[in-house]
Amino acid sequence: MKKMILAAGLLGMSAAPLAAQQGGNRNFEISKNLEIFNDIYKQLDMFYVDSLSADTVIEWGINAMLRRVDPFTVYYPEEGMDELKEMTTGKYAGIGAVIRFYKKDDRVMVIEPIENSPATEAGVKAGDIILSIDGEDMKGKSTQEVSDNLRGDAGTVFELTVKREGVENPLSFKVKRRNIAMPPVPYYGMVADGVGYVCFDRFVDGCSRDVRRAVVDLKEQGAKALVLDLRNNPGGPLSEAVEVTNLFVPRGQKVVYTKGKLASVNSEYYTKKEPLDADIPLVVLVDGATASSAEIVSGAWQDWDRAVIVGERTYGKGLVQMIREVPYHGSLKVTTSRYYIPSGRCIQAYDYRHLNPDGSAGTVPDSLTRAFKTAGGREVRDGGGIKPDVVITPDSLPSIVYDVMASDVLLDYVNHFVRKHPSIAPAGEFSLSDEDYAEFVKMVSESDFTYKRRTEEMMKLLERTARFEGCYDDARPEFEALAQKMAGDVSADLERPKNKEEIKKILEGDIVARYYFQRGAIKQSLKDDKDLEEALKILGDEARYESLLKPVKK
Repeated sequence: MKKMILAAGLLGMSAAPLAAQQGGNRNFEISKNLEIFNDIYKQLDMFYVDSLSADTVIEWGINAMLRRVDPFTVYYPEEGMDELKEMTTGKYAGIGAVIRFYKKDDRVMVIEPIENSPATEAGVKAGDIILSIDGEDMKGKSTQEVSDNLRGDAGTVFELTVKREGVENPLSFKVKRRNIAMPPVPYYGMVADGVGYVCFDRFVDGCSRDVRRAVVDLKEQGAKALVLDLRNNPGGPLSEAVEVTNLFVPRGQKVVYTKGKLASVNSEYYTKKEPLDADIPLVVLVDGATASSAEIVSGAWQDWDRAVIVGERTYGKGLVQMIREVPYHGSLKVTTSRYYIPSGRCIQAYDYRHLNPDGSAGTVPDSLTRAFKTAGGREVRDGGGIKPDVVITPDSLPSIVYDVMASDVLLDYVNHFVRKHPSIAPAGEFSLSDEDYAEFVKMVSESDFTYKRRTEEMMKLLERTARFEGCYDDARPEFEALAQKMAGDVSADLERPKNKEEIKKILEGDIVARYYFQRGAIKQSLKDDKDLEEALKILGDEARYESLLKPVKK
């Protein structure tokens, strides 16, 4: 017994020196590598054939290091602080206009002035091509460069010169910049008898107030059930996620907790207020771009059996960032912990510390995910993101649809349509006629629009493989017959029912945005929305709604 006590004592005595030794080794490794980095830069600065900017080269090194850590840990130098501020507040100082590069003129085009913005008030219209800003020619400038020139301090005035189709001479406008706040709730309204819909597309400071106002207004309009659309919502401040969750969950309920390496970053977040409505039937729409705080909200409601989640599995961003100051007025947005929602699930999907051979981040296969329980006993699983209670598989778009969306000819047609039509039917009721679509097809076929048909590319690959393996000659007639059948014709491809259906939707959305801005485009998009259709079916069937929130009997 004495020998055992002595041995234990010796082990205890050796533990502290061992810990100190390990800490010392780590400090030495850090110092050593910083010294190496410092020396390499000095030698590069001294001996490299060209002169180098210290700010640029060191920032390269910092950014390369952070990219290997995870995509969310980012360094913002002093001149990049506006970007960080815009990310957290949703505000920037500028004119309020969506722009896009127009290849035909090698210039940037205004796609949509934001409603009630300085651009709209000054007379700028969608389709205007930017010629100069305060006399500086913008030809050949990228979208980012033009955007940087349009932005500036609130209250400053500049001259914007544009070319407008149908107007012979350039137009000039005096535009006064001001703070622009992108609305977190760009549209809400009644979508069925007794059912309200809220499009909530971003988390920024104070966004929970906008959601609350929308819900209150809808209830005053007669909403007895709600659809909250979190698709394409990238998330934002954690505090706002708690506030939004609290709108439909009683006070004192856990929303999320965080765990990190340091005890100081470990926190638990609970609802602190009485809910706006703890009983109203609620369906939440999500997709693969629903991330971060949007996943916390949808996941917390799922774990508390408070809402039916509909759509695609969410992105799976379960990493928490903190803003840290760095010397010379910069900031570091650094990942400090992971999110866990009430059931205990971590919503992080990607492992950025153990990359695949191709450099991509790995995910946990479904077979290795773990089971958790909601408050009512339903089984939910981790593995990243929130799996909906009702999964809707999105339709795959034909390749020609993507190519049309990226082309200038789509912009040309929308501009042409708007010039011909001073007004259109209300958003949600507008439809492009077959005659209008035929005019679009004619414009595309007469333009320089080209696209790569994936079937042709696969045919060429199959032919090369057959030649390599020596079996092409025997099958030559079949190859030639299939190639002829698969040969593309732009006009014919645009008229194929599936292609026509999808392209008409895109054209209708872009046209409606010209007359009714973003809110109109969102309302228009709801006409043929599979996720919304399913949500309305669920809310219209009380028994089904209740069954989706109860455990499956085995």
